[in-house]
Amino acid sequence: MYPMKDDAGYIPTKYDSVFWIDVDRIAPNPYQPRKEFSEEGLKSLAESIRQYGVLQPLVVSRNEVEKPEGGLESVYELIAGERRLRASRLAGLRQIPVVIRQGDNNLTKLELAIIENLQREDLNAIDRAKALQKLIDEFGISHAECAAKIGKSREYVSNSLRLLSLPEHMQTAIVGREISEGHARPLMALNDRPEERETLFKEIILKRLPVRAAERIARSIAQERVHKQHRKSAEIVAIEKSLTETLGTRVIIETNAEGGRLFIEFFSPEDLQQLVTTLATQQATEEVAGSAAPISPNTTQLSSDSVPPAAPEESDDELYSVSNFTV
Repeated sequence: MYPMKDDAGYIPTKYDSVFWIDVDRIAPNPYQPRKEFSEEGLKSLAESIRQYGVLQPLVVSRNEVEKPEGGLESVYELIAGERRLRASRLAGLRQIPVVIRQGDNNLTKLELAIIENLQREDLNAIDRAKALQKLIDEFGISHAECAAKIGKSREYVSNSLRLLSLPEHMQTAIVGREISEGHARPLMALNDRPEERETLFKEIILKRLPVRAAERIARSIAQERVHKQHRKSAEIVAIEKSLTETLGTRVIIETNAEGGRLFIEFFSPEDLQQLVTTLATQQATEEVAGSAAPISPNTTQLSSDSVPPAAPEESDDELYSVSNFTV
């Protein structure tokens, strides 16, 4: 007998030993990513199994457990072949062919279950995303490592996981094929605008919008938002320009109904220190100017000299002259 392969993508071959196991002795795979099974599809497969039997063996693991009354009993857990197992039960089979894999851990079981379903290409997008998330969370691997294990790109994994950012009712619509995975992209583009996202979702459902139309709507909403952000009054533009010239770096002001935000760019620790120094100097200058005592126009100002200058001497004639008197 040839040794079994250890890679996660292993598929039984004619050189593997096939065993016939009672259907009722096979427990389901707890890591099975597929949650939705078409009843019509299972009935069709069951009818085919009645006529031709199970053409491809299932893959199971075997553990020996102690029976309550004593002794050991073999327990089988499904790794790959969930549809065939369900259809075999519908067809009324008592036993089905299996290949037993030894030494597989939970990670391998999950990998095999995902790979089998991905290879069939009919796993719905949400179940696929949840399975990948489970693989990452439970076994502590990165997106890149997950991608390598299932033979896909890191972008494929990341984009699949983004589907889980949608609300539950939108995920349900994808599972129920009310909307496609393609429709999910423009919806996710509006994740930071939930009201517009919900409106677009309803339009897709009610008007049966194609993906291209949904993308155009999402793009127009995003562009409208950008335009609103860039509509600035002449006063704001002038303040931006003044601050830019004063600080020597780009300054951006964003306003909203409640107030706004001021962005000051810097490109190195030295730039930041220079900005801090400039702002501190400016503040100190304003404080000094504000602390100076105001001068009243009706107040006689004293000279800084300790002794005031002597008044010019006047002659007696001028002193007692009537012309120098006023009423």
